[in-house]
Amino acid sequence: QVQLEESGGGSVQPGGSLILSCVVSGRPFGNYAMGWFRQAPGKERELIAAITWTGLSTYYADSVKGRFTISRDNAKSTGFLQMNSLKPEDTAVYSCAAPSIGSNYRDVNAYNNWGQGTQVTVSS
Repeated sequence: QVQLEESGGGSVQPGGSLILSCVVSGRPFGNYAMGWFRQAPGKERELIAAITWTGLSTYYADSVKGRFTISRDNAKSTGFLQMNSLKPEDTAVYSCAAPSIGSNYRDVNAYNNWGQGTQVTVSS
């Protein structure tokens, strides 16, 4: 089993930036793809960004494309989500997750390892 722990959430004004980190332990991070999900109050959890274990392929939801960047440092067992040009509608709990080894990194149903989540609030 792999453990994930997010950090970096907080409050920011519209147009601001935050970077989220996700430290992975328990198993070699390089074996796993990684995704960032978010869930706003009253809404379903959505996959907003994902990256393969090599880092060579990425996916972004339309709602964050061009503003958010997912990356990873396998040597440090850490993944990142750089969030720029934040909007009030980006307010949510953000969680990093890892899918089963070998599964499609864009398959939301493959994610079975989760962090506890970190709150991001965008408000003036």
